[in-house]
Amino acid sequence: MTNKTSRVSLKRLLKENKNLILFISLMCVFRSAVADWYTVPTGSMLPTIQLGDRITVNKMAYDLRVPFSSISVYEIAEPERGDIVVFESKAANERLIKRIIGLPGDRIAMLDDVVFLNGKALPYKVTRQSDGKVITEEKIDEISHIVNIDKNAPEFLSSFSEVEVPKESYLVLGDNRRNSSDSRVYGFVPRSELRGKAYHVVFSSDYDNYYIPRSERVLQSLY
Repeated sequence: MTNKTSRVSLKRLLKENKNLILFISLMCVFRSAVADWYTVPTGSMLPTIQLGDRITVNKMAYDLRVPFSSISVYEIAEPERGDIVVFESKAANERLIKRIIGLPGDRIAMLDDVVFLNGKALPYKVTRQSDGKVITEEKIDEISHIVNIDKNAPEFLSSFSEVEVPKESYLVLGDNRRNSSDSRVYGFVPRSELRGKAYHVVFSSDYDNYYIPRSERVLQSLY
C-alpha cells in the first residue's frame, strides 16, 4: 500500500467515524475538567468508603481548570471542613482521597484519637466496639461521619501536638484513623493539589466475594 493510498484510507476512516471521534474527545475533556470516577484502592477511608467502591468526583467543585492540566483559571469555591477530596499528592507521589479536617488558619491537634479544632474537641460518640475495634460518630461543623479506630494498630497515629494549617493548605485525615497515611504522614495538602470533591458511590464490587456488586451501595451518598 502506497503512502497516498494510506492517507486516503485514513481520511475515509476519520470521516466515517467523525461522530464517534468527537464523542470520545468530548468525553475525555469532560473527565479531565468537569467530573470523573475513581476506584478507591485502599481502606484508609473505611467505613465511609469501602474497598471496591467507584466514586464520582466533581472536578469543578473548587476550580475551573484547563483540560488535561493542573492549571486553575478560576476559583469557583473554597473547600470546607468535612469535604472528602481527591488530590494528587507530590509528597506521597500518588493520588489520594481523604477528608478535610483543618482549613487555613485552623489549629488542629489529636489526643488519643480525639481531634481538637481550635482548642475544642470535636463531638465524638462511640457507637460500637469489639475486639479492639471502635466505631465512633464524629461531627465536624454540620457533617457527621463514622470513624473507625483500630486499637490493635500502632498508636503513633493516635495523637499529635497542635499545629496551625498554613495559607492555601489543608489538613486531611482518613476515616480509618489508625490505618491511614494522611497529613500525619505527608503533611499539609496545598490547594493546588486538589482535584475535586467526592460525592457518591456509583457502584461497588466486593473484593472478598468474587467481585460481586454490592447492591446496597449503588448511588449511595458519601455525606
